[in-house]
Amino acid sequence: MMIFFRYQTFRFIWLAKPTGRYLHKDHQLWAPLTLADFEAINRCEKSLPKNFNFAGDVLDQWSQKEKTGERPANPALWWVNGKGDEVKWSFEELGFLSRKAANVLTKPCGLKRGDRVAVILPRIPEWWLINVACMRTGLVFMPGTTQLRAKDILYRLRASKAKCIVASEEVVPAVESIVSECPDLKTKLLVSPCSQNGWLSFQELFQ
Repeated sequence: MMIFFRYQTFRFIWLAKPTGRYLHKDHQLWAPLTLADFEAINRCEKSLPKNFNFAGDVLDQWSQKEKTGERPANPALWWVNGKGDEVKWSFEELGFLSRKAANVLTKPCGLKRGDRVAVILPRIPEWWLINVACMRTGLVFMPGTTQLRAKDILYRLRASKAKCIVASEEVVPAVESIVSECPDLKTKLLVSPCSQNGWLSFQELFQ
């Protein structure tokens, strides 16, 4: 039963055959996978695709189905906090917003494919935007809890040679206390309504 469920799930995802896929603003095209391709991969008769990208190959296909009316605009993300505030995005909205986030990472932050990005955020909608944006651009997403202490952040940044850290305001003091010991760190991106000297503002750049 489990195998059948997985088969049906991936069959639905892969049946759509767009003319190509665009990752962020990189307009190189790859031929989309077909159901026969997936079945061959599942039988270990074919290697996994070299250029598979979950954001483009799965999320964007669901977005396309919403646009064409093949499926209703069900939430791709539905977030509710302890106060009852909520954010609800369709796949089309998640695709659009994650591309905007990708532009923030690659333009003002100057990041390139393969660069490491340390992300220390609570589970807020921006966490998911940064996550999908990293998928789109080929950045290495490294999540961390906001409970990390300065020594923990220092170890992660130095071991990974991260070039960017994305953090909420409660993490700023810990980061500032060790940032001088992280020569590879080039950009600090703050996800907060407040501003901080030496940090880029995600909210401002995201507008």
